[in-house]
Amino acid sequence: METHAKIGPVTAVVAPAGSAAGGDFNQSRASQEADRAARYKLVIEQGARQGVFIYKVLDRETGEVVRQLPREEVVRLKDQNGYAAGAVISTTV
Repeated sequence: METHAKIGPVTAVVAPAGSAAGGDFNQSRASQEADRAARYKLVIEQGARQGVFIYKVLDRETGEVVRQLPREEVVRLKDQNGYAAGAVISTTV
């Protein structure tokens, strides 16, 4: 296929430093995300039963538990003597 298209020179435009078009915006956003993620730490504890683990995300600054898996209520249920899998929901009518 023959073509007669002409390609001319292209002038590059460089965005000034600090503008949203430059890399600074993305870098600062990535930096903010990294700072936010560094604020938290993951703690893995062994539960009362063997093979059971509790995962906690802690705020490094306040020591507050941000999230826990399994939830505290579920851990308490599992620790009860009468607990059996599926016993959380009553299926009797």
